Amino acid sequence: MLPSVVLSIALANGALAAYSFKPLEHLAGIAPYFEPADPPLDPKPAQGCNVTRASYLVRHAAIYANDFDYEEYIEPFTDKLKNTSVDWSKAGPLSFLATWQTPISDEELEELTKVGELEAFQLGVDVSLRYPGFKPPKKVWTSTAERTEKSAQSFIEGLVERSNGTERVSVPESKAEGADSLTPYKGCPKYSSSAGSKQSSQYKEIYTKPIVEHFHDLAPSFNFTADDIVGMQELCGYETVIRGSSPFCSLEVFSPNEWLGFEYMNDIQYHYNTGYGNPISGVLGYPWFNATAGVLMSDDSDQDIYISFTHRELPPTLVVAMGLFNNSAFSGANNPNATMPLAIQNHRRAWKSSRILPFLANIAVETLSCDSYGFDAGDYFRVVVNRSPQHLPDCADGPGESCSKGKFEEFVKARGEMFGGYTEQCQPEYNNSTNVLSIYEDA
Repeated sequence: MLPSVVLSIALANGALAAYSFKPLEHLAGIAPYFEPADPPLDPKPAQGCNVTRASYLVRHAAIYANDFDYEEYIEPFTDKLKNTSVDWSKAGPLSFLATWQTPISDEELEELTKVGELEAFQLGVDVSLRYPGFKPPKKVWTSTAERTEKSAQSFIEGLVERSNGTERVSVPESKAEGADSLTPYKGCPKYSSSAGSKQSSQYKEIYTKPIVEHFHDLAPSFNFTADDIVGMQELCGYETVIRGSSPFCSLEVFSPNEWLGFEYMNDIQYHYNTGYGNPISGVLGYPWFNATAGVLMSDDSDQDIYISFTHRELPPTLVVAMGLFNNSAFSGANNPNATMPLAIQNHRRAWKSSRILPFLANIAVETLSCDSYGFDAGDYFRVVVNRSPQHLPDCADGPGESCSKGKFEEFVKARGEMFGGYTEQCQPEYNNSTNVLSIYEDA
């Protein structure tokens, strides 16, 4: 009788519950938008607090594919697939390749998908519901790429009842804008778009090796490479935001551990490209943070909500400027690179790009008016990443992970001492560079 009793208790406690894994939440910058609840805090303002003003930095919505991913990984794989004589019907979990056709063409690269437009509209609706008392914004800002402008327009249509009452302001992506841009990395010679490639390639060879050998057993005449594996895993995300689903996402094709390998390879890339592994990252993110703090603390700001659309590079640099998702924050050692080893995964890392910059990633800074138990009445500030409240380092003396106005002012100043001086740090080749983002001053 004892075994059945133990089994009954185990079932009651969920001890035999099935393992669950969602590949779409581990695709780094190709992840369809999701809200990871990391940390699992209630996104609603703390009891006694109301949001009185907010500013959002939003990455564009889902696209067919970006140029680099397509040309480096996806197209070489799909071209090889077209020219093979492999009998895929005998290749087990890869049998779908017998009839599969790529959803991406050269003409559609960098373009917003219908799913992307819909998700941008939905995010606009969601943001409007978060702040029901806010006036419709007079302006929404966007960089000038078609995918960011279309994302902004779809968002506006979901946010407000009369979209023609909100002006979409396009901010040039030219180098000469300096820090007065939603793409400040373009005017910064100290930033390189290839940063992180060497380090991530080292881990790519490690995690893909057993997958290549496994797939070779399934289809011996197809010369699978490490880049093919990356392309197939990227197709999981891109095909999903085009067609709604993808056979590449099946856990019979790639196991959970293999998806985690893909994610970690990308985390290394972003760590060294726009994260804590690049000394210029915080310099690129600080102008937006400083400008946002200015409009949120101003007594005469013209809008209740400020919203800006950009590309994948800027949100991680803003995260660095604010000190969020810092692997080494509580270690007592200032060596973030040691927390991202290149030969083995750090499963306990805070830096996970899937949770920071999926398509439509959004980082909000909010002003709250609070009269909450245990705290002085007044204005507080908090940061919310993909609807998850975050703890600003040394700036959380208010209710619900928020920071008092005085502490917040000190925090912004301290981060400026660390990351201010865009022109000095970037050393641009033109003479009219600026350290300040001023696009909101005429709102």
